[in-house]
Amino acid sequence: MRISLKDVAARAGVSARTVSNVVNGSARVSAQTRQRVQKAIDELGYRPNLAARSLRAGRTGIIGLAIPELHSPYFGELAGLLVDEARRRSWTVIIDQTRGDAEAERRLLTGDGGRVMDGLVISPWALGAADLTVTARSLPVVLLGERSPQGLADRVAVDNVAAADEATTHLLALGRRRIAAIGLQPHLENGTAEQRAEGYRRALRRAGVTPRPEWERAVTSLHRADGARAMSELLDGGAVPDAVFAFSDELALGALHTAHARGMLVPRELAIVGFDDIEDGRFSHPSLTTISPDKRQIAQRALQCLADRIYSPRNEVPASDLTIPHRLIVRGSTGPAARTP
Repeated sequence: MRISLKDVAARAGVSARTVSNVVNGSARVSAQTRQRVQKAIDELGYRPNLAARSLRAGRTGIIGLAIPELHSPYFGELAGLLVDEARRRSWTVIIDQTRGDAEAERRLLTGDGGRVMDGLVISPWALGAADLTVTARSLPVVLLGERSPQGLADRVAVDNVAAADEATTHLLALGRRRIAAIGLQPHLENGTAEQRAEGYRRALRRAGVTPRPEWERAVTSLHRADGARAMSELLDGGAVPDAVFAFSDELALGALHTAHARGMLVPRELAIVGFDDIEDGRFSHPSLTTISPDKRQIAQRALQCLADRIYSPRNEVPASDLTIPHRLIVRGSTGPAARTP
């Protein structure tokens, strides 16, 4: 016999309307009540009639997720968390890869190709604020990252300036003073690298250390090979840094590879900090100190914003601008500076 919404309500001790609100994400429900209802849903194996619900509401139950790179460990982990959260709302997620291409991002934001999705979560790399202002109009949209939607869409992001400042301050506290940065991306519009560079420089200046342009390395992408190449350039450039702040864990792992290949001792001679807290960094040798954004909270808050907007008449919910917490996780790749004999 098919489990009904009323069955879930009886098991959870709440009204059928409350169960409907939890399933649809259409109203604010306390965390305790939501947990109780979800427990009842899981125990009973309740599955809503998606076809009937979609016909009544004029919705498909499908949302889109647009990320720059499917093979990126960070975006892969985030996509998995978003899919898990969507499943709790009985949503299906269609994932697209934009590769940071402006036209691909614009096409998804404007909904070209017909109304298939009820809403979209997107991490834009190529479109600037002006483009987002024009294009983020045709369907409910939540932006992940730094580009300001100027009040036309919800945005969920990490405070990259503060996070980069914290990473660099950690290295300074260890006695490191020749701190390089790997990861500037002047060719992108999203502003992430720019903000992390700002936090890096701010921490140096506060400690009385003058930033050195020759120790700031630009990359075309945030992959291991780019980090390895940038680290080689730093080591071949004359004065050798005693620490590196890499703007992604992949870059940091590439830098770590080059350091090992050159016979450098990490962290004794070179301390390395990354950003993203991907799984690879926990199993590198040494394990990677990193800035860890709360990826689960990014997924939860992004889909709550999307639900509020999807279920609002005429998409009239005021846009939210949410900052998600982060923390510095200290592992084996940072340590005291080597003592001078």
